[in-house]
Amino acid sequence: MPSRAIIGSAAWQIASQIVMAALSVATVKFVALGLSKELAGNYNSAYGFLQLFGIVADFGLYAVSVREMSATKRKVDVLATLIVLRLIILAVSLTAAISIVWVLPQWRGTPLPLGVTIASLVPLFTLLAGILRTVFQVTYTMQYVFVAEVAQRILTASGIGLVVLLGLRSSDDVFYYYLFLLIGGIGALLLLSLSFIFASRLMPLRLRWSGSELSSLFKRASPYGIAFLCIALYRQFDITMIALLRPDYEIQNAYYGFAGRIIEMTYLIPTYLLNSVLPAISGRAWETDSSAHVLGKTFALTVLCGAVSLVFCLLWARPLIQLLTSSRYLSSPGHVGSDTALMLLSLPALLNGIVLFCFYVLLARDEWKRLVATMLVAVFTSLLSNVLLVPPLGFVGAGITAIIVNTLLVVLLLPQTLRLTRISLPPNFWGKLWLFILPLSAMLWLSARFMVSSPRIVLGLLLATAVMGALAGATRLDRTLLATTPLGKEGKQ
Repeated sequence: MPSRAIIGSAAWQIASQIVMAALSVATVKFVALGLSKELAGNYNSAYGFLQLFGIVADFGLYAVSVREMSATKRKVDVLATLIVLRLIILAVSLTAAISIVWVLPQWRGTPLPLGVTIASLVPLFTLLAGILRTVFQVTYTMQYVFVAEVAQRILTASGIGLVVLLGLRSSDDVFYYYLFLLIGGIGALLLLSLSFIFASRLMPLRLRWSGSELSSLFKRASPYGIAFLCIALYRQFDITMIALLRPDYEIQNAYYGFAGRIIEMTYLIPTYLLNSVLPAISGRAWETDSSAHVLGKTFALTVLCGAVSLVFCLLWARPLIQLLTSSRYLSSPGHVGSDTALMLLSLPALLNGIVLFCFYVLLARDEWKRLVATMLVAVFTSLLSNVLLVPPLGFVGAGITAIIVNTLLVVLLLPQTLRLTRISLPPNFWGKLWLFILPLSAMLWLSARFMVSSPRIVLGLLLATAVMGALAGATRLDRTLLATTPLGKEGKQ
């Protein structure tokens, strides 16, 4: 695999996620402004509930499809079978999700059942588009993904934004709740349509039923599917458990859900970085110097992204929530709000990146049994902690659970990963990281009290960005992490 192609693929994916994160911020803002807290809580609950089934519906097929498509000359046939398998798993998982939400007594008479039904269009179309994404991954044409994903988010953000700009404010009319969810579904349909058009130019697209090949692909995907299911369970229990265990779930998930959306954005870059790098080296000799350096830089970048996310979410929780939602969601004396939730989730923002790194490395090394066993411990811990803490503490209990579970996973997974894999960190990385983070933290702490209006917060973010650039240059952290590793040499070793 050409190193330039790998770098280009990663660059397009990261650029896509940055732009999508910005557009997601706009969507969050519009939803927070347009809907009442109760309906905003239902909006967050619907997507939180579906995320459980969305990851089940993926079932590791994307990871398997990239590997299978890269290794075979029968790309068209394999893709055709993968599409059929994706359709089957999607139908089963989304049917289960919709059925469950309609029969649960806790949610009868609430807007949630119909909301989940409408919102299910998003995982339906995005996961179908996801299997087509394989075509772009193996042909190194991720620019098409950039166009399709950005177009999706532009349509969603502009559609919801237009309604809000026309005057909708804190509405308790369920029509607008359903409308916002439907706009999200239309955006996902645009993603699928563009993905289909672009992919069909690169490779013939069709359906192919082969019982033996479907069974074979399912078996190969199963380890990934089980592992990703565990991730879904421990990461997505929180919103769903709040919705199940708290009679005031609408308000609770209004506060917690928006903070969670911000934290999810911090996961995007590490996830796509790992998706780009690890498939590139998984077929190589793991113990080569070059692979060790690639893994080291990947780990270092993951930690850096997590550390930056931690200090921003911890020290600027109130300004960020005010900017991305509205002052209605801020804490007040005797009342906890979304900024409290964001502070609680700041440490998981760092720890989750390390967990994801270990997760992907162990999967790539076929240590899925060891990985799943560890993840099941996390799932049980998450379930137990949420059951114990959410009823008395609400979303605060869910935030504490996130800290407990992610800390546990780092303690369990990181030593396993380091024992099995050579990882060569860039020289003096930890020292440079501290020299970068400490001044940035001081700047954020000192300036937080002045971030009391949206213009000031925007200017503060621009200043913080400039400070990070200056610190990266002064510490040479940018050169340390972005210097090219000669990936092409492995094939000669």
